Amino acid sequence: MTTFPEGFIWGAATAGHQIEGGNVNSDWWAREQIMPGMELSGDAVDSYHRYREDIQLLADAGLTSYRFSLEWSRIEPVRGYFSKAELAHYRRMIEFCFERGITPVVTLQHFTTPQWFAALGGWDSPEAQDLFCAFVEQACTILDGVEWVATMNEPNMQAAIMTAMRHLSASNGEWTSPTVEADGEKKQTHSEFLTYADPEIGRMFTRIHHAAREIVRARTNAKVGWTIAAGALTAAPGGEEKLLEIRYGKEDVYWEGSRGDDFVGVQAYSSQEVDANGLVPHPAGPDTTLVGTSFRPDSLAMAVRHAWEVSEHTPILITENGIATADDTQRIRYTSAALEGLLGTIADGIDVRGYLHWSLLDNFEWGHWEPTFGLIAVDRETFVRTPKPSLEWLGEVARRNGLVKES
Repeated sequence: MTTFPEGFIWGAATAGHQIEGGNVNSDWWAREQIMPGMELSGDAVDSYHRYREDIQLLADAGLTSYRFSLEWSRIEPVRGYFSKAELAHYRRMIEFCFERGITPVVTLQHFTTPQWFAALGGWDSPEAQDLFCAFVEQACTILDGVEWVATMNEPNMQAAIMTAMRHLSASNGEWTSPTVEADGEKKQTHSEFLTYADPEIGRMFTRIHHAAREIVRARTNAKVGWTIAAGALTAAPGGEEKLLEIRYGKEDVYWEGSRGDDFVGVQAYSSQEVDANGLVPHPAGPDTTLVGTSFRPDSLAMAVRHAWEVSEHTPILITENGIATADDTQRIRYTSAALEGLLGTIADGIDVRGYLHWSLLDNFEWGHWEPTFGLIAVDRETFVRTPKPSLEWLGEVARRNGLVKES
């Protein structure tokens, strides 16, 4: 099988804080100023002002969809004050997509929150659901005609950060966790920092997601879901029980929360083993990526099959898949293999609606500029955009709605 289903959408994804620049009211902007080792997002790649150019490059290449996020901290910079100008800005982005024949996939919350929300305790605040839902109601005023809406991006990664911060606070700055036995004591290795997540946080996020989902359904005609980071984890000998424990808190509680959604966004990059002690470090190799992960294009199909099973056959949209590499031929090789695996899942009857590559642009990767995931390079001094061969290659796949079968 080399052809994707009729109506399959092809595109690329971005996130506001990583590309817009000047997001001074967000919690991530504040965090960048104080966290050791973090680089600054600064002007990012100035897509706030250059979004038309970015969308045009995507459309010219032959892609048909653009996933981007709304910045809550721009729209509600002060609690209860909603900026009509910022809402109008994002509506102009949506309208420009329509003008260019691009299907917008809108994410309402992509990691960042307003600083005032974080100061109230963030997602731990008893007011969190009401505050987020108030923002969602305002966001819905600009979503006319939008077909795809994700309430949150990777709440499971947000939960992992929350879990780690709780342990960090309780242990006076030492990485500790009740999940790993070492030297007779229960400790957490740094490699598990973002691997374990408290399932109770996942249940909290699920309640908030469901509340937001009902608002989107009541006020728009969009399909609504959320996006989940999929580790495509496997068990090393003796690691079967540990795998189930880690994967439930980190993923499965969220796949379960997707039941009843119109779709679920699968986001996969690599795979990793879990042994009896936890996450097994990636072995270094010639294909090791710029973020230290292994070259595992098969992780996408693995993640799709697991999501399909646990979500009880919720339709799937690939909302992120890509590789951090400076070698664009490696990016094409990775993406081609990932798409071959995805075709296999579709042939087996899994309902996959589209593929959105991460990322459209080389961007700010949450504290670091070195990892390059983009189909388009950006000069951070001049903001000049230079499409890579991978953009043309993926655009050709989109035009064919299938892979070129090699002889």
